[in-house]
Amino acid sequence: MAFIDYYKVLGVDKSATQEDIRKAYRKLAKRFHPDINKEDANAKERFQEINEANEVLGDPQKRKKYDEYGEHWQHADEFEAQQRRHSKNFGGFGGFGDFSGNEGNASGFSDFFEELFGDAIRQRRAGKGKDINATLSITLQEASTEHKQTFNLNGENIRITVPAGIADGQKIKIKGRGAMGTTRGDLYITFHIEPDNRFTRQGNDIHTAITVDLYTMLLGGTVLVPTLTGDAKVKIKPGTQPDSKLRLRGKGMPEYKNPATRGDLIITLKVSLPSLNGKQKELLKEIINNQATA
Repeated sequence: MAFIDYYKVLGVDKSATQEDIRKAYRKLAKRFHPDINKEDANAKERFQEINEANEVLGDPQKRKKYDEYGEHWQHADEFEAQQRRHSKNFGGFGGFGDFSGNEGNASGFSDFFEELFGDAIRQRRAGKGKDINATLSITLQEASTEHKQTFNLNGENIRITVPAGIADGQKIKIKGRGAMGTTRGDLYITFHIEPDNRFTRQGNDIHTAITVDLYTMLLGGTVLVPTLTGDAKVKIKPGTQPDSKLRLRGKGMPEYKNPATRGDLIITLKVSLPSLNGKQKELLKEIINNQATA
């Protein structure tokens, strides 16, 4: 197999930082993505080459082996293991090159090495691709309904259906969307639900707080309460106390994979005190005094 200069593929120097490599990869992956270059027959091949270069140079350990072993970087583990075994069994003969009788070989690897490890290398390459883990952030509103979501992962646009009721930290598996191999690995997505300035979630119940004016709390009335599906009218009974709680059944989060069942919306009532003028203050004092003497 011909040697591929991955640094050249990404257009960076060997002294490039990991951040330089990441930026170069993203730029090229976007430029040569097959979905954008449908008319270019070579775009897919170029895109795969870019992904391969990033797979090596984007991983500090793989990059170190690639830099040390050049075109045979994938054989580094086997080579080093053989060196250790050879050193133990043939300590007086020096390194692996002495034992192989091929120390001057330009490739750095003898026929013996290729014969011994070729099958193992091919078997390793023939396995299932690695699984990939990713995190996806969505809003609480988005988590409350089943919807389509598209995101980019390593230059590949992935479209998934997000089930209603997904919870913060919950993980789902997308089969066959991981790294390439004889068969592709799987993609595991962990969901992060962004904080909401109106609601907090406890299980499938949603909690919120609203501020109601004093007169409505004293005399009763109707107020608008925000829910996940829009505002709802709620009746306040006369004489309702501050920090009282109301429950709207079925206005919470849907149950995961059973969206017909929903939690409740629990409302805490806060009181807004009015500003009184002089006459209003006198009337209020009179009312308080009358209650005290009644």
